[in-house]
Amino acid sequence: MKFSFKNDYSEGCHPNILQALLQYNLDQQAGYGEDEYSLQAKALIKQKIKKEDSEVYFVSGGTQANLIVISSLLKPYQCVVSASTGHILNNETGAIEATGHKVLNIETEDGKLRPSDIIPVLENHKNVPHQVMPKLVYISNSTELGTIYQAKELEELSAFCKQNHLYLFMDGARLGHGLTSEISDLNLEKVAVLTDIFYLGGTKNGALIGEAIVINNPLLQEDFAFNIKQKGALLAKGRLLGIQFLELMKNDLYFDLAKHANRQAMKIKKVLQEKGVKFLSDTYTNQIFPILNNDLIQILSENFEFYIWKKVDDQFSAIRLITSWNTGDEAVNRFVEIIEKE
Repeated sequence: MKFSFKNDYSEGCHPNILQALLQYNLDQQAGYGEDEYSLQAKALIKQKIKKEDSEVYFVSGGTQANLIVISSLLKPYQCVVSASTGHILNNETGAIEATGHKVLNIETEDGKLRPSDIIPVLENHKNVPHQVMPKLVYISNSTELGTIYQAKELEELSAFCKQNHLYLFMDGARLGHGLTSEISDLNLEKVAVLTDIFYLGGTKNGALIGEAIVINNPLLQEDFAFNIKQKGALLAKGRLLGIQFLELMKNDLYFDLAKHANRQAMKIKKVLQEKGVKFLSDTYTNQIFPILNNDLIQILSENFEFYIWKKVDDQFSAIRLITSWNTGDEAVNRFVEIIEKE
C-alpha cells in the first residue's frame, strides 16, 4: 500500500478526540453550539489568545469558513484582495465569486502579500463608483506554498490595512503549522491583535472536521451568527465540533501535533538539501516543494502518493510533499532511503 504525502487529512483524527466523543456520547446537551463542550472550548481559545472580547464560532470546513466570513463582511460592491496562490482563488470552485464578490489576485513569488503588493491594486481602483471597492485582504499562514509570515511582516500589513480601511482576514487552515515553524516569531496572541478575523484549522491538524473562526474586531461581531445559520453551517449537534476543539486546545495538543508534522517534513527536506536538491520555495512547515528529476519522481510514485505541483522543464518537476500529525518515522525513512539510493 502506498503511503500518502498528498495532504494532511488522510487520517481520521487524534485518538484523544475519538475517546472524548465516545465518553460524552450519551450526555444530553443543548444544540447549536450551546453545549458545555463548545462553550468551554471557546473560553479556552479566548484564554489562549488573551482577548476575552473576541468571539469564536465553529464551522465544519475551510471553504465554508472562508465563504461565510467574506460574504458576511462585504457589501455587494466590495471585493477581496488575494495572492494568486490563495486557496479562495484556486481551490474553492468560485465559492467567493458565487456570493457576488470579485477576488482580485496579486502575483507573488512566495505566496505572501505585502503593502507594496496591494498599493497598485488600490491605485487602480479609484474610479468611484465604476469599479469594485477593495475592502478585505485575504492571507493564509502558512500559505499555499508553505511559507509563513513573520511578526514584522504581519505588523506592517496590519497597519497598512488599518490606514486604508481594509479588513485583514487570515485563513488559518494550517495556522498551527505556521506558528510552530522553527523560524516563526509569531504566536496566537499576536495574530489575534493584528487581524480582524482569523481561524484555527482543525481539519488539517488532527480533527475529524472543524475550523474555529475568531472575530477580533468588535465592529464585525454583531449578527455574525445569522450568517452561519443562513449558509447551513450551524450544526444542531454542535458538540461534535466543540468536543474536538476542547481536546485540541487542552495542554496545547493542537500545537504539539503541528510541530510533529513540521519535524517530519524537515527530516525529508534536510536529506534532499544534502543531495543538492533545489526547492520551489524555501519552507519550514509541513509542506515542501522539492524539484526532482522526472525519472526519480516516477520511482517515488511507485511507493508514495503526492502531487506533481509544477513542471519546471522537460527533465524536472516540482512535487508537493505534505506530512501530517500522524506521519510516522517508517514512511519518512522509506522515502529518505529511496532518495539516498538515487
